[in-house]
Amino acid sequence: MSATTIEHHGPATGSILREAVILTGRAMRHWRARPITFSIQLLFPVLVMLLMGGLLGGAIAGTTGDYIVFVVPGILAFTVLSGIETTITAVTGDAAKTVTDRFRTLPIARGSVLLGRVFADMLTAAVELAVVTAAGLLLGWSPEAGLVEIVLAYVLLLWLRFGLLWAGVWIGLKAGTPEAATTAQLAIWPVAFLSTVFVDPRTMPAWLGAAAEWNPLSATASAVRELLSGTDLTGVTFIADHAVLFAIGWPLALTAVFIPLAIRAYRRLS
Repeated sequence: MSATTIEHHGPATGSILREAVILTGRAMRHWRARPITFSIQLLFPVLVMLLMGGLLGGAIAGTTGDYIVFVVPGILAFTVLSGIETTITAVTGDAAKTVTDRFRTLPIARGSVLLGRVFADMLTAAVELAVVTAAGLLLGWSPEAGLVEIVLAYVLLLWLRFGLLWAGVWIGLKAGTPEAATTAQLAIWPVAFLSTVFVDPRTMPAWLGAAAEWNPLSATASAVRELLSGTDLTGVTFIADHAVLFAIGWPLALTAVFIPLAIRAYRRLS
């Protein structure tokens, strides 16, 4: 696509999508060039599942089997969250190496650069979820749901990933340096643990359980449990009774807030 075409017709939606797909291919080729890094990213949630489900599950829930039913949907949600560490690192690295500056000099729509990053990480998320699901099945977990419920559960997981990715893009652009990005990534762990991913909030002090349920990650984890296993964590807050609704609403709020912030941060890069 030439600069003249963009100048006369503007960044039409079709043009942005085509450019984003090309940039998605660039990001995916990086995984092919660094298979060890990609493998570690895929296996990390599986290791967390083995730690929590295999080693600590009996102590937490009484039996490993009971805890596997509870924790696998939570680990799926955790996988969605932990993957944005890669997004933050990649965006910050491109900016620090002036790759982003070179993209800005090209006759392409600015939004396509960010969208290409998001598309690539969404594809990665699908692979991550497939790997974690396979690991859960090997540990004895089995979804007790029909096809529609299963599809909806995974759509909600990817929908949360989409919202979180835009937050990750914004953080990566604002971080400026890889060191600052690493500091920002540390916030992921409090978000993961102050949630219903690993434990039932009814076992927490009331105020802490309420705070955990208002975590966007908790809404998706609870919704996925409800859809895949029929497990309902009713009894702590209003959000527990409407997990699917909030699993739709939280990512919508994240995209509404962070897409404009990410585009603004991209335009203002020095």
